[in-house]
Amino acid sequence: MRARLLALVLLLLLAGCSSGGTRDDGRITLRFQSLAWQEESVEANKALVKEWNATHPDVRVEYVQGTWDSVHDQLLTAFEGGEAPDIIHDASDDLADFAYGGYLADLTDLLPARLKSDIPRRSWATTTFGDGVYGVPFLQEPRVLIANAKWLRQSGVRIPTPEKPWSWAEFRRITEHLSGQGKYGIAWPLKEPVSATLNLSLSAGGQLFHRGADGKVTVRFGMADQVVPRTIHEQVGTDRSASPTTLGSGGSDTLPGFFGGRYAMVPLGFSYRQQIVQQAPKGFDWQVLPAPAGAGGLTQGVSPQTLSIAEDCPHKKEAAAFIDFLLRPPNMVRLALGDWMLPTGTRALGDPALRTSEHGWATGTALAGHLRPAPAQTVRGYPEWKDKVATPALQEYYSGAIGLGDLRERLEGDGNLVLARYQR
Repeated sequence: MRARLLALVLLLLLAGCSSGGTRDDGRITLRFQSLAWQEESVEANKALVKEWNATHPDVRVEYVQGTWDSVHDQLLTAFEGGEAPDIIHDASDDLADFAYGGYLADLTDLLPARLKSDIPRRSWATTTFGDGVYGVPFLQEPRVLIANAKWLRQSGVRIPTPEKPWSWAEFRRITEHLSGQGKYGIAWPLKEPVSATLNLSLSAGGQLFHRGADGKVTVRFGMADQVVPRTIHEQVGTDRSASPTTLGSGGSDTLPGFFGGRYAMVPLGFSYRQQIVQQAPKGFDWQVLPAPAGAGGLTQGVSPQTLSIAEDCPHKKEAAAFIDFLLRPPNMVRLALGDWMLPTGTRALGDPALRTSEHGWATGTALAGHLRPAPAQTVRGYPEWKDKVATPALQEYYSGAIGLGDLRERLEGDGNLVLARYQR
């Protein structure tokens, strides 16, 4: 009786272990935590897991539904408690602290040559920390302008294309031209202002984070870094061409006003097109335009979605094989279509389904070659810098509570104090 009770306790302990393991029958079980949230995306991920399990009876993958809300803190708790999933879906700008902290496996020798060569070097740079690769970048999205096509046509303004985009100065003039009588040329949803500001600033030649010969990073808010935030600030406070009420809003919050004819354009991530297709009134005429260009052309920063393997995973080769399966070109296309985003893989990106003019797919794929790693990609301490320094400072600047000099002092002075704690 005592032996049976001990065996039962051991079985319960093994069942409670959240990391992958090997069953008594020799079958391996891997836990895949997905952050897919749109219905089409969840369906695509679950379908691919089912297909893998049907053809790999000895390596079963268990689908675990995660959420983008507070994913950094959730993963940190899981890592420290030894309960992290084996295969981890995240974003590249969230990986630095986990990679340097030893929580993620180095994938350099685990990934097949096919996958390494199919994804461009610029994308791999988003998941490379030191000498190791700690994630596979697989989905990305440029920030674009979603425009009321009828409004723009009637105004007579020049319609930009990826070949002939607006400059930031022209963009400001056009939004002012489109405004008046309680309507605005642009609505900036800047509840989370940091990534939008930093990533778009690359088009103006901005960099913000500078790494010295000693490897340490400092913040320098130079003239090129000021182009985008100054443009937004002037649109709101001087030109009255940007709605002040949307500054604290998320992207979805601006859609009712956009559909209602209050704003001519809204800068959004490429994936928002799905919501527009689902929610726009019948007959609403909209189009996708490239974001403005500057000294850096159409370049903008991105933080691709990633797949990583936990360092504690006991079956890393099998986990890497599942990632390879998930990201075969046809499967990557399915994931991209499900999320309304762009694949990083060159073969998938060439699929005709992603190059149609319908819903602006062709505009997005034309921008893919201009996407670069987000400025903060490899900066340790970035999450804290973003939350405690940059977000409140930018929110105050855009609302007119502080000036450009104050913004610079906060980003550089307070910001460098935060980053210094991570670089000792």
